[in-house]
Amino acid sequence: MIELVNLEKIYPLGGKSVVALSGIDLTISDGDIFGIIGLSGAGKSTLVRCINFLERPTRGKVIVDGTDLSAITPKQLREVRRNIGMIFQNFNLLEQRTVEKNVRFPLELAKTDKKTADARVDELLEIVGLSDKKKAYPSQLSGGQKQRVAIARALATNPKYLLCDEATSALDPNTTASILSLLKKINSELGITIVVITHEMKVIESVCKKVAVIDSSRIAEVGEVSEVFSNPKSEIAKELVIPDLIRSIKNQNGYKFRLVFNGESSNTPAISALALEKGIAVNIVYADTKMIDGKIYGHLVFTLVGGREEFEQTKIFLEKKGIKYFAEEDQ
Repeated sequence: MIELVNLEKIYPLGGKSVVALSGIDLTISDGDIFGIIGLSGAGKSTLVRCINFLERPTRGKVIVDGTDLSAITPKQLREVRRNIGMIFQNFNLLEQRTVEKNVRFPLELAKTDKKTADARVDELLEIVGLSDKKKAYPSQLSGGQKQRVAIARALATNPKYLLCDEATSALDPNTTASILSLLKKINSELGITIVVITHEMKVIESVCKKVAVIDSSRIAEVGEVSEVFSNPKSEIAKELVIPDLIRSIKNQNGYKFRLVFNGESSNTPAISALALEKGIAVNIVYADTKMIDGKIYGHLVFTLVGGREEFEQTKIFLEKKGIKYFAEEDQ
């Protein structure tokens, strides 16, 4: 388990202080794929670097499996770091080393014997699907292949945790999907806890179980991905999750409804039933749904063709159907 307790990071800049993190409290449970999302400059990359003490926090605690990283010796910290792998947006491979030697590098630092290291490298290249690229150099690989090498290298010392700092930001959508699929496989088959730092909600939706939304150095919202997606509470979460929805609401006049599908009510034919049962016509102006953990979550915005009476009838109808909604006067 990783626990962040009242974490703060302040940088001196030109005689002033710049707050990168403030009052961060998070718990990342073993076996999770935990997402941390925020806009550029929100503090998310600083946060992930504080988790393994690549950045030393100004105040607060980082506790990994009961060990406070601020209270141990440099040698003990190096031992803890072997249990925390990390991959980056730009791969950070050693260009003069082959794929095999890049993956072997952490094992060399750990003084692993050659026979054990050889077997481990072969095992990891099999896991990431690059056994045939063993003798290739980074310059001969695609972006997705480079990230797979970086993942294999991060796993070399059998870490319990894997930190991913914008690991798919430099990749195209198809390659991103394949890397995220690999991360899910690593989590389920190897039991490694994964922390995903990203500015893309699609990445969070694809692989994460829980998510923390960071804004202006602070945590704005934490919860299950399905809950944050279907009902974002903070303004920054709404901006990240449903920006087109917010714009669609602002651009419409008349009586407006936003329906929230929470994985249970998503199969209810609300719009067609409203028309057939009540004779109320609507104009759909926005719709978006996602499959998360096998259930459908999403939002739908429509305006009514009618007046106040139809508005009240629609509210009663949706309540009877058990569909969560926000009407114009609730926005």
